[in-house]
Amino acid sequence: AVLEERGVRTKRLRVSHAFHSPLMDPMLEDFRALAGTLTYDQPRIAIVSTLTGEQATAEQLCSPDYWVDQVRGAVRFADGVRVLHARGVRAYLELGPDGVLTAMAQDTLAADPDQPAEDLLTGSDAVLVPVLRRGRDEEPAIMSALAELHVHGVVVDWPAVIPSGRRVELPTYAFQRQRLWPDGAGSRVGNVVAAGLISAGHPLLGAAVGLAGSDGVLLTGRLSLRSHPWLADYAVMGSVVVPGSAFVELAVRAADQVGFDAVEELTLTAPLVLGEDDAVAVQVWVAAGESGRRAVSIYARPVEAADEETWVEYATGVLVSGGPAVAPFDAAVWPPQGASVIELDGLYERLADGGLSYGPVFQGLRAAWRGADGAVFAEAVLPEEVESSAGSFGMHPALLDAALHAVAFAGLSDSDDLVLPFSWGGVCLHAGSASVLRVRLVRTGDDSVSVSAVDAVGAMVFSARSLVLRRVSADQFAVASGGRGVGRDPLFGVEWTPLAELAAAEVSPVAVLGPDRLGVAAAWEAAGGSAQVHADVASLAETGPVPGAVLAEVVSDPVDGVAESAHELTARVLAVAQEWLADDRFADSRLVVVTRGAVAAGDDEVVTDLAAAAVRGLVRSAQSENPGRFVLVDLDDQESSLQALCGVLGSVLASGEPQVAVRGGEVRVARLARVALAEEAV
Repeated sequence: AVLEERGVRTKRLRVSHAFHSPLMDPMLEDFRALAGTLTYDQPRIAIVSTLTGEQATAEQLCSPDYWVDQVRGAVRFADGVRVLHARGVRAYLELGPDGVLTAMAQDTLAADPDQPAEDLLTGSDAVLVPVLRRGRDEEPAIMSALAELHVHGVVVDWPAVIPSGRRVELPTYAFQRQRLWPDGAGSRVGNVVAAGLISAGHPLLGAAVGLAGSDGVLLTGRLSLRSHPWLADYAVMGSVVVPGSAFVELAVRAADQVGFDAVEELTLTAPLVLGEDDAVAVQVWVAAGESGRRAVSIYARPVEAADEETWVEYATGVLVSGGPAVAPFDAAVWPPQGASVIELDGLYERLADGGLSYGPVFQGLRAAWRGADGAVFAEAVLPEEVESSAGSFGMHPALLDAALHAVAFAGLSDSDDLVLPFSWGGVCLHAGSASVLRVRLVRTGDDSVSVSAVDAVGAMVFSARSLVLRRVSADQFAVASGGRGVGRDPLFGVEWTPLAELAAAEVSPVAVLGPDRLGVAAAWEAAGGSAQVHADVASLAETGPVPGAVLAEVVSDPVDGVAESAHELTARVLAVAQEWLADDRFADSRLVVVTRGAVAAGDDEVVTDLAAAAVRGLVRSAQSENPGRFVLVDLDDQESSLQALCGVLGSVLASGEPQVAVRGGEVRVARLARVALAEEAV
């Protein structure tokens, strides 16, 4: 009563006797007589006494008088914790039915003048763990406590804890995995005939179909690093890209499909980036056209793209009938007579430094020479990893690309700029299935070369009147590729949709952290529930068991004519969140942060409380670090929304949704949805 008169908050303890008070005096002599009949042993570990607040001696602990004084004397728990901390103790395990002492020890360390309050939150290695928790199964609680000590560096005798347990190897990092399914050697095509198509008979293309009403043709296929793992060996600026030589191969195959024998021109319009798990649908369109000349376009988009998602054009060109006549160069003497050897040591390292990284499949360049006339000669072979598939291609992209690595010695650039194929002219495949190429490259302009290639016996295999290369910076590549993965991944936005199957729940008791400007407590009581308002987190912790839901309203409405700024409001909520997480007494409760107009949860809505919107961002970060401890609820200014919250909060908490918006009595949740792009933005 005296303390209450002084304004000190008090609470009656739920105990059977008034221990440590004069009311224990009548039983002390009987207790002393009983204690004198016991046998005492010296402790095997050091004990800090809560009677003296210091480390106890063996003489003290073996004396009956010490235990009598324990019944009557003051409990110096805080002093004992400070002594432990001063002696370097950083791990505290509470042996008891709940976490009461853990919370008290946290308060003591935070209040210690030699232990700043923020120390436990910003780098101290102290860990306080209760071995049991009220309302939780014992075995999971004990194992969780030991695991928490273990990850904080405390040595745990696991064989004693789990006698029948065994150690297993775990991944060294979260995303390490091993696929046990066999990798596909190429595109696997099912019965396309049953679908009204014909097989394209090509590793990069699965099917072909003639277009009704015209002589146009469509070829389709699917690319991914699982079906074509060799593509992973070609990377630009750290991203796996489908090489330009693959587009040449697709165009040559399309020409063959319509009976043409050359690609008059082919321009690459954008890099096709492949992510590790991306799968790309490819379409090669051969348009109807005048005799002997057809337009060709190559498109791609993610396999799982929605029907309305735009196909992206990656190459466009013209197919012709009657290719240019190219005389084979004389490869009877190899290497060419009078040519000087070009050292290849360090070539792929220099290319990698410039942004072009080649794996083993694309490192097929074996030798290079410079001719007396300035031409560059080179020999490339298809590595063993893919040599068996050469017969399925007209010209394997890895072989053609490797042969073109000799362009580095053609004098097109005297810098280390990244140079990529941009445009081809007069391309003709004279013979297919080559696994060895002998190539002659002749500079035809400041940024172009002609290409002639024969096989090991000198027979003409491939020729291109012109190959134009373009210098590309890292910024240009990022813009051209969309800075994203395959097919320029669609943009996503947040869409608020009604939460389905949310049944009304009984209005349960809650606590409200004031000031209660929104009238949450009054609404709760009007709905038949109970809601106690507390000034702060500290006063809430002193009232006994904490309800399962504690509501904290966050609005920037003026108080005494002054509104809190976003900085002030977020700072206040940050302090509340830190107190909430630091106190173990709140571990079984959730802090429900209630805002009003802090999020636009409808097409015609705008954010009306910018300061509270900043708080939402803070709490979203806290949610990612502490799952299940916080819930965000945003209300509109309708009274029905606050009333609806009273009836469904229990169901919302049970749903596990981290954030909801209540609009006109309807509960909405945030979901990702594709954003439709305007045509000019694609």
